[in-house]
Parts: sequence; structure tokens; C-alpha cells
Amino acid sequence: MASDRGAPQARSVNRPPPEAKSLLEIEGLRVTFGQTAAVRGASFSVARGETHCVVGESGCGKSVTALAVMDLLVQGAQRSADRLQFGGEDLLTLPAKRMAALRGDRMAMIFQEPMTSLNPAYTIGSQMAEVFTRHRGGGRAAALERAAGLLGRVGITAPGMRLGQFPHQLSGGLRQRVMIAMALMCDPELLIADEPTTALDVTVQAQILRLLAELQRDLGLAILLITHDLGIVARIADKVSVMYAGEVVESGATAPIFAAPSHPYTRGLLRCVPVPGKVKRDELLGSIPGVVPRIPPGFVGCGFRDRCEHAVAGCAAPVPRQNAGGGHEYLCRLAPGWAA
Repeated sequence: MASDRGAPQARSVNRPPPEAKSLLEIEGLRVTFGQTAAVRGASFSVARGETHCVVGESGCGKSVTALAVMDLLVQGAQRSADRLQFGGEDLLTLPAKRMAALRGDRMAMIFQEPMTSLNPAYTIGSQMAEVFTRHRGGGRAAALERAAGLLGRVGITAPGMRLGQFPHQLSGGLRQRVMIAMALMCDPELLIADEPTTALDVTVQAQILRLLAELQRDLGLAILLITHDLGIVARIADKVSVMYAGEVVESGATAPIFAAPSHPYTRGLLRCVPVPGKVKRDELLGSIPGVVPRIPPGFVGCGFRDRCEHAVAGCAAPVPRQNAGGGHEYLCRLAPGWAA
């Protein structure tokens, strides 16, 4: 199969051993908000020590999927799944008290917007210490000592002084580093990072990504990274799940998906990415017409059909899941090899 023009090349990364057991298992996850099906049967898993990226446009259900895993959905949202397990524990039936004990301890999340995710009324030290004392006990002094150590670990200078500062006294890049340090306070097994480089300049983005890679290597973290940036995916992901309109439309190891994308949506996303040396000066980038639709419960057929140049009447029927080999799967009527 021919690779897409201008597609970024996925680099070789250190992958977990084949026998690595999945830490997080998601099968058939569904989330509805009234008459909107935000997540529709999403399935993927994250192994220990693995970086799994979930990619797609805004409104595709990426953040909702992460919030469903953490059981942080807004009141009124309906969550169900065929399987939703973390470390062998069923997150669907877990008592609220046990779920609260997992959050921030064995599983932690870096939220999307560092400028507003920290409480402006409390110092950095108070907010970080609360995580540690809640889950691990001990005194405030021990918690602050660990907080200072982690601030230094994520590259913040004068960490002891920073503990006494308020969020508004820090730049966006420093706040993002604080969020990462806070998520690591209890040595979690799974770190969910929801677009951790949003609103940061390119230099700080590179620093944050390098930091996450270093922390994963040193601490053995499993990382579920949510992003719309395919360049980030190509740099750090072991596996990738492409989401559209609440569904995982393509999934597998990163390199095969970037080399031979099989879903029209994935191919469209890759055509939108400028790649130095491959896209000529003044050449128009690709684009996907239209917007992500709001899908109602009970919707049948391909959610991408109204934007797809290959759509036919049969796309309104149930969509088969195709196997492109090597664990590379996609949700489309087009048979493997159609884009060769």
C-alpha cells in the first residue's frame, strides 16, 4: 500500500515485550449525554510501559473517553461498556470510595488546560501536598518534601520557592510541569495526559514531550496520551487509536498506520500535516470538508460518510471491521489494500 503524501514518519520506539499484560482494557465503551452519543463502542488497551495515543479532531470523543475511565463524567452522563478494567479491577462496578482511592494514586490524569486546572486560591505546595496526604498519609512536611523533589524532577528551578507561589505567578509551561509533577505524587501505574501541550509554544511542547518520555523510561509508566497532533503521535506513540464521532475507526501499532493508513479519515488527517521536504512551498495542504457531526443514540452506519469522498449508499448499513494484518484494524467497507 502506498503511504500518504506528506505523512509524518513514525519513529522507532522502545515497545513493551509481547507478553506484557494490559493494564487498562476498554471494550465497547459507550457514553451518552441525553440525545448525543459521545462515545460509541470504543475499544483499545494500554499495556504496562506503553504509550498509547488517541488522536482525532475536537469533538470526536477523546477527552470523554478519558473522563469515562476516571469516572469523572458530568452528572447526567450515561456510561456503559462490555469491559472496562484497570489492573484487573472492574471500573464499572467499583464502589465510589474505591474509585476515589484509585484516582490520583494508581491512575492519574493531566488535564487539558494548565492555565485553569490549578485552583487559583491555593499555593502550588498545598495542592500537591493534598494528593500525597490523601492517598499515602503522613505529615505535611513529608508531602512538601516529595512535592519539591518532583518539581525539580520535571525541570522547575528553585522548587522550594515555587511551593509557596500561586498558579497565577507561573507561566503556562511551568503550570503544565506542575500538573505533571502533581500527577506523579503517588507513583501511578497509568498516566492519562489530555492534550498536555495545548496552548504551549513549540519549544515548551518539545520539552514537555521529552519530559514525559524520560519519566516513562525511568518510572515504567503506562501513558494514555490524547492529542490532535499527528506529529506528536509519530514521535512518541507505541500504538495509536484514531477516533471519529465517538468510534475508534482505526487502531494498531504506530508505524504501520502512518505508513499505510486504511481508513479514509486517517488518510485525510495525514494529508493535512505539513512535512518539511515533502510538501512543496506554496503547495496547498489537504483538508477534510465539513465538521464532526453530533451522533444520536442508535445511529447506524459510518459516521464519516457525509464527509468521505468514497461514500456510497451502502455506508448507511452496519460497518464491518477490517483486518489489515499485524493487529492493524479499521472500521470501513473498503477492503484491505484499497488505497494501494
